Amino acid sequence: MKAAVLREFNADLSIETVADPQCPKNGVVLEVLACGVCRSDFHGWVGHHPKVNPGDIMGHEYCGVVVEAGPEAQHKVGDRLIAPFILGCGTCISCQTGVSNTCADQVTPGFGMAGAYAQRIAVPFDHNLVPLPDSIAPSLAAGLGCRVTTAWHALTDRANVRIGEWVAIHGTGGIGLSALLLGKMLGARVVVVDVVQEKLDYALSLGADASVNAATENVAEAIMEITNGGAHVSLEALGIEQTTNASVDCLRVSGRHVHLGMPAGDGRMTINVRAIYAKQLSFFGSRGMPSWKYPSLLDMIEAGRVDLSPLVAREIDLASASNELRAMTGDTSPGTAVITDFS
Repeated sequence: MKAAVLREFNADLSIETVADPQCPKNGVVLEVLACGVCRSDFHGWVGHHPKVNPGDIMGHEYCGVVVEAGPEAQHKVGDRLIAPFILGCGTCISCQTGVSNTCADQVTPGFGMAGAYAQRIAVPFDHNLVPLPDSIAPSLAAGLGCRVTTAWHALTDRANVRIGEWVAIHGTGGIGLSALLLGKMLGARVVVVDVVQEKLDYALSLGADASVNAATENVAEAIMEITNGGAHVSLEALGIEQTTNASVDCLRVSGRHVHLGMPAGDGRMTINVRAIYAKQLSFFGSRGMPSWKYPSLLDMIEAGRVDLSPLVAREIDLASASNELRAMTGDTSPGTAVITDFS
């Protein structure tokens, strides 16, 4: 099969013919229909993720058709499936209590195992995979990736966003735009923050109530004024110290900060704990979404309750993934790229 292989950090992925993956006993092999290009992949591409090394195949936002099933698999050949990027073991206490995204024995394609920048991918623990409705295009399904699922879990299970609350979103990449669209569906008022005016304008066109350009404005002061006292919920979607502190500082008393951005490097940063203490804030970490929540999300899309198509800006071929990763070293344009051509 063809695959895009990481041979050197910060260099073009190598398009190679590699051996087809072997089917796991407790899983399936998928023919990949689509795979998103995510900023998490970028962290691996530049060498900042401990589980990504030269020789690896990245890609964790994918959907596909089963071409081979193991003896313990729950799905069969021909099934059209979408996969959460976190594959829980299914038997530990976390999985058994509905929080498979915290499974201690979880695996993530592209991070320690072969990913979906390839024509085929082997997927263990296939109980995590969910049927993909025929009405949802593979490009949109892959575009849901970790961005929509992460945003949905953060808004509902972690922050418990309520109608009429102000939600501040720091970063208008894939997760940020997902949180905007889903937050508006939940009845929240949303203010978006970024340093790229084009991305802020795009977010406003999708329904954001207000925007703050962090390159020219004091973020916390601006949000305090816009929201008349501070946001009720603030989502950090970049994983850096500056936006984390802006998220904490822009909250009103008893506000909720939810940290979504993958931290760079060793993950350590200096945080304004005095603000957390004095304003009695809640500080949540959030990563991924339990696989059992997928059907409800897909049902909402099928019912037309939320239109997530604006998230997918470009459909590309396998060789063009390198260009998308390289573009993330600077200011990126709105929307995400999805690989749909693996030939």
